Amino acid sequence: MSESTNLDLSNLDIANLAQGLLENFKNVENIMTDFSKTYEQLELDPFNLKELYTEWFTTAIQNPQKLAQVNVEFWQNAMHLYQRSAMGFLGIDAEPVIQEPRSDRRFHHEDWAKEPVFKCIKQSYLLVSQWMRNLVADVEGLDAHTAEKVKFFTERYLDAMSPTNFAATNPAVLQKIIETKGGSLVHGLKNMLQDLEDGRGQLKIRMTDTEAFELGKNVAVTPGKVVFQNRMFQLIQYTPTTEKVFRRPLLVVPPWINKFYIMDLQPKNSMLRWFVEQGHTVFVISWINPDERYSDIGFDTYLEEGVLVATDVVEQITGENEFNAIGYCLGGTLLSTTLAYMKKKGDKRIRSATYFTTMIDFSEPGELGVFIDEEQISSLEERMNKEGFLEGSSMAGAFNMMRANDLIWSFYINNYLLGNDPRPFDLLYWNSDSTRMPAKMHSWYLRNMYLNNRLCKAELTVADTPIDLTTVDVPTCFVSAIEDHIAPWKSTYAGAQLFSGPVRFILGGSGHIAGIINPPEGGKYDYRVTDELVSNPDEWAVGADKHPGSWWPEWQRWIAPMSGEMVAARKPGSGKFKVLEEAPGSYVKARSGAGSAASLTKTTAEKTASKSSAQKAIQTADKAAISEKAWTIKALDTSQAADDLTAINGIGPKLAAVLKDKGIASYAALAAKSAEEIKSLLLSEGAGYSRYDTSSWPEQAKSRIKK
Repeated sequence: MSESTNLDLSNLDIANLAQGLLENFKNVENIMTDFSKTYEQLELDPFNLKELYTEWFTTAIQNPQKLAQVNVEFWQNAMHLYQRSAMGFLGIDAEPVIQEPRSDRRFHHEDWAKEPVFKCIKQSYLLVSQWMRNLVADVEGLDAHTAEKVKFFTERYLDAMSPTNFAATNPAVLQKIIETKGGSLVHGLKNMLQDLEDGRGQLKIRMTDTEAFELGKNVAVTPGKVVFQNRMFQLIQYTPTTEKVFRRPLLVVPPWINKFYIMDLQPKNSMLRWFVEQGHTVFVISWINPDERYSDIGFDTYLEEGVLVATDVVEQITGENEFNAIGYCLGGTLLSTTLAYMKKKGDKRIRSATYFTTMIDFSEPGELGVFIDEEQISSLEERMNKEGFLEGSSMAGAFNMMRANDLIWSFYINNYLLGNDPRPFDLLYWNSDSTRMPAKMHSWYLRNMYLNNRLCKAELTVADTPIDLTTVDVPTCFVSAIEDHIAPWKSTYAGAQLFSGPVRFILGGSGHIAGIINPPEGGKYDYRVTDELVSNPDEWAVGADKHPGSWWPEWQRWIAPMSGEMVAARKPGSGKFKVLEEAPGSYVKARSGAGSAASLTKTTAEKTASKSSAQKAIQTADKAAISEKAWTIKALDTSQAADDLTAINGIGPKLAAVLKDKGIASYAALAAKSAEEIKSLLLSEGAGYSRYDTSSWPEQAKSRIKK
């Protein structure tokens, strides 16, 4: 090892370390025993990899010449590695047989390049990886979809087997073990136990300190008000920061698969705040986080009771019958469908549309395509039909797999092998705040969009209305990101060519999130833009001029002439739609895995809103006096909470929820228990709760009561 790693081993407290490891391994044993009993029916091969690789092997052996060639090449390289490694152990420098790409950040520790043993380990891994990639590449006779799946899951296997993911072969981990005398392993094990416990037997690695953030306090803080809600969404109107605003308001339709506040993380990078500062009257849809009650909710409901109702509300609040709209990702797919629906109905209120990383033509969905086939969708439908929804973590897990080294293994190493606590990071907090999807809607979306690509073919009927995107002729702006792995830019480019009106295409830098959330002050990346779209996206990219920095000002220059003259700023709640609550609202605060998202009060207004006519819904909502919160969601009403137990030092939101389930929901209830009784209650939930120090909680609670 390097000098920085070669510490004094004699100072290791072996006895204490062994005792700590023994105690924690007992905890692991208990948890895994509970896991095996509780999850005996767990599907351990949800992607049916056994059959997948059987099909690959059966096809591959039909061409033994290729297999032989790949194997011979591997053994030749292995012999070169053996020779050069031997030279390295003798102190003779030798050129590496194989090098990792510059973009590979796993091997940044200096020992991977300096120490012969780690150089040999790294190159052995890289050679095996190269060999396996060659084996699964270009297998003659294997259909394209199966071939892509084999390549994808082979890469995920190689990611998992990286030597950086094992304590004994990661120099940074070994260094930390020596420095901490084994304490890093103990703490890493505790982190793993906590994640197993939080995942109810499944290892859900924390990417960030989720208790470091609170919606409305240090994320999603742009001032605004909830001015409307129904069973599908809350509508937020943001408070103006300018005396004058554009006449045409701006309606933002976010995806239902994620929460809207990716556009409002911090003031410095808040897109919504920036829109307001440019003089737009900004309205944002905040979708409900659905539970089993929403199992029969379909895509048409998101259109009728979602975008159409929001359109009606914006019109009534502002008095304007023409406005601009933005759709982000799947929200853009919904917006484009809504525009085709409105065109068929003669509704011309949305006068321009902007699409962020939006796919409309799904013929080339990128790596997501490996999850889309009849077998996998049917399996997913079977799971969804049992619960009534798809848990948000399932979709988040698929996205994370696509960037496993960055979104899985880096945190595995940091939290477990190095024993570090997750660091606070607003973007990762949002990423972990996933949403559920109703079974009916998600099944329909996967089949009609991804599997059969019917939207771009004008083969869809939504809400009894044929959808033809070629009839949409409003000015359109597409914004995509060149490294986007969720909505590949060439796929979004293909969709942009479907509309009959003028289309501007902007291609920014980076990926699905950073390419969009790129404020001008950061000075990051660059973008290409034209108003002329040629058929070939590569030719377009070569011919489009490149501009430095954020694309936001470019979009503002495009949208401003279509936003009308300036008028007096509109304050939320100044009309008949009164303020229901402060932004970001209560719907966005419902977290998946925390029980039911909604317990709906069946009012006259709500029952009427479930009808097919969005106009009837808004009229009934007016009559029902929305200002009195006729549409409510009891499960999200925090006003009924007795006391905020998180004010007690050592109690976070998750722990407060556990205590509440145990009957301790107030300071008085906490003060009435002894520290030992509280600890006993926690231990009944799982051995992982042994780490909490409850000794001061009763006294803290008593002091809170006195205050």
